[in-house]
Formats: sequence, C-alpha cells, structure tokens
Amino acid sequence: MPCRPDELRTLFLFEALTDRQLEMLCASGHVEQYEPGPICVEGEPATCLYVLIEGELVMSKLSGGQDIETNRTSQRGVYCGAWRAFTGQPQHQSYDATVYVTKPSRFFVLDAPAFARFMKDQFPMAVHLLDGMAVGLERTRRIIANREKLLALGQLSAGLTHQLNNPAAATVRAAAELRQRVAGMRQKLAMLADGTVTPEALRALVRLQEELAVQVAKAPSANMSAIETADLEDAVGGWLEDHGVEDGWDIAPTFVEGGVDTDWLERIAAATEDLGSATSLEKAIRWLSYTVEGELLLNQILEASKRISALVADAKQYSQLDRAPFQVADVHELLRSTLTMFADRLGPNARGGAAIQVVKELDKSLPQIPCYPGDLNQVFTNIIDNAIAAMRDEGGTLTIRTRREGEKMARIEICDTGPGVPDEVRERIFEPFFTTKPVGEGTGLGLDLAWNIVVKKHRGDLRVQSVPGDTRFIVLLPLEVPAAADSTE
Repeated sequence: MPCRPDELRTLFLFEALTDRQLEMLCASGHVEQYEPGPICVEGEPATCLYVLIEGELVMSKLSGGQDIETNRTSQRGVYCGAWRAFTGQPQHQSYDATVYVTKPSRFFVLDAPAFARFMKDQFPMAVHLLDGMAVGLERTRRIIANREKLLALGQLSAGLTHQLNNPAAATVRAAAELRQRVAGMRQKLAMLADGTVTPEALRALVRLQEELAVQVAKAPSANMSAIETADLEDAVGGWLEDHGVEDGWDIAPTFVEGGVDTDWLERIAAATEDLGSATSLEKAIRWLSYTVEGELLLNQILEASKRISALVADAKQYSQLDRAPFQVADVHELLRSTLTMFADRLGPNARGGAAIQVVKELDKSLPQIPCYPGDLNQVFTNIIDNAIAAMRDEGGTLTIRTRREGEKMARIEICDTGPGVPDEVRERIFEPFFTTKPVGEGTGLGLDLAWNIVVKKHRGDLRVQSVPGDTRFIVLLPLEVPAAADSTE
C-alpha cells in the first residue's frame, strides 16, 4: 500500500519528525496489511521494523517450550521487529519476540538496513550515544561475567585443592608406614630363615602369606558390624594369648581388619608345628601380621588414589575441557560433578559454615539432553552457590530434584531451606548487576548469566519459587534441539 507522510505523523513514534524525514521514510518503506497470524518469529533474522497503524498485535516470548504472551495492544505507533538494527550489535540481529496480529492490521514496514541508515543519517549523535551505551553495557557485562566465572572457579579450585589434600596426605602417611612394615617383614623373614625353619614350613608360610594378601584385598571386615568386630577381636586375642604370643591383644585388631579369624590362626600354627617351639609360632604370627598391615596400607593407598582420580575426573567433567561445545549430556552427571566441586562446603563438616545436608531425588529415566555442558555447569554452580550462602549461618538441606516436565522438557530443581527470597527481591533477581550481597562480595551477574544460558542459549526457562524455609530454582531444558537454537553467548 502507498505510504503517506501525513498518516505517519499521526503515530507517536514519528510525530516530531520533519516533513522531509517523513518523506524519506515513506520512500524507503511501505504500508502492508496483515491477516491474523505471525508477522515475525523469535530467533529468526530481524529483517524489518514494524510500526502499527491500525489493528491489534500480541507479543510473546518462548519460555519452557511454550509461547508466553507478554503484551497485547491496539495503540497506534507501537513498534516491534528490528527496532535495534541501528546499533550494529550481533545479538540485536534476530527478533527477540514473536509478534502476531489478532485481526486484519496495517503496519508501516521498513527494511532493517534502511532503518539503520535513516537513524545514522538523521540522528547521528543519538545513534552514537545509544550505540555506545549498548556496547558499553555489553562490554561491562562480559567483563564482570568473566570475573564471576573466575571468582567461582577460584572458590571451587580452593575447595578441590582441600579435597585433594586429604587423600594425598593419606597416601603419603600410608606409604611411610608401609616402608616401616616392609622393613619389619624383612627382619622377621631373616629370623624365620636362620636355619631353624625347614624349607617345607617356610614354603607353607609363604603360601599362607599369599592367601592372606588376597584375603585382605577383599576387605572382608568392611561388612561386619561393630559388635561382630569386637567379638572376633576377643576370639583372636584370646587365641594368641593361649598360644603364648606376646602382646597378642595388640595384634588382634590388625588381623581382624584383614579378615584373619581363629581358623586362619590354626592354619598358621599347623604350618609351624614342626618348628617345635612357641617362639617360632610367634615369629610366624608377627611376620604375617606385617603382611596384613602392609596389605591394609596398600588398600589405603589404592582408595586414596581412586579418590584423587575420581576428583580429577569430576573436575574434568565439570570443566568439560575435552568435550565439544554442543552435545548430548547426562544432566545427572553434570549435577554430580558440580556437587563434587562444592564437597568441602557441604555435609556435617562444611568449611566456613553450618552443616548442610544434601538430598537427591533423581529421575534416572530422564534421557540425555542436547546442551552446552560447560555452560549448564556454570548455571548449577551459580544457583548452588547462592543456596549454600543462604544456609551458611543456620545450616539446612540442599535438595537436587529431577523429573520430566510434560513430554518435551527436563525439569531440574535446586532447593534450599534458607530464609527465602523476599517478594521485592524476587521480582528483580534475574536483573543484571542486581545483588543483595555486600559491596565487593557479589557482582549481580550470577543469576543473569544463568538466565541467559538457560533461556536464550538453550531455549528453556528459569524460575524461582520462594517462601521462608523453601526456595526453589527451577531449570527447564528442552529434551530435543530447539528449532531456533541460539549458539551465541
């Protein structure tokens, strides 16, 4: 349809323009009538600016896999589409909402490049100011977002170092004790082989030693109750005392921990019968006790090494250093690796705060989801960090819950029993730079970053529900790749 400058002047958006500027707009654009239906779709390239002349439009945003209506209006002059094209920012080059009309409606339509040229030619100072503001805000957000990530990484690194220190120290201690036990074993072996032990008896003892090593490796005492352990220690200690083994009660706990009972002791006694003295039996007992102690120390070293390997694997899983940016991933593995990074701040011995219990209610039937795993770990990190901070003084329970949300979404809930989020704060909680923490402790971008990752990057939804004693952050993620997935930050 033909564009008339006098009609454009009746729209509040253009009422202050000169006649020449209105003629320029009419020359570059046109008037178009749309029947009920969409005129632009969220996520698609922003090619046109639309200004309502008459009719009604509805604006919606994708949230949780559904279009949620955000505005409905018949006001003449309202605009939508590529209204930020003149800034030149990449993130402004796609429609940020879906717009459709409910009845036949007329729009003034202007191509995005023509709109950008008009603004730069006619309002260069305003464009510079607005563009500078957009660039500055984006740069500030990126700098502080990176700082937020580095701060989180620093905290998690400190926690990981603390966690690694315990098994590493245990390994060092066990290795030092093992050296002493091996030295003692060599001395006892020399005493056994001083000519008073027949080759047959020595071979029998060596066979028993090998069997004991296998026995201890199975850690048979791990499944015994405290009462069963105490009863067995009494039986073993009594047997050793009855057979003249000095300080037998001190040896008994080691034997019991290694799975040696009175039947084993009888076999040792049988192997040394031909030695003809209780002294030789005692030497054999002490030699084999060194074997048990050595194997138990090897078990400690093995367990500590496994713990270190598991921590390193969790750190690798958390950082996703060896993974492609976009892939399918098990959300439970992502949550587990993130919780591992917080292990020193959780549990009964939480560092720097009261005890925090972790409860997991996981739907293991939940399939793998298409996502950016490293980014989701950042989301979980920011939310869990806030939950721990909320419970730091009084302690409480951190609950991680997963399940399906309908047919198309995965639902992850991160809940805490802290004091809750007040209504006036909850309304602004996802705003950039908004924080309730003291100056210097929070950047206000942790939840803004989480929102952008979940909503914009994954086409999901992020919500918060809170009453005192029950705050829930709900993350909804598509189970399938969204049609208009945005791969940019």
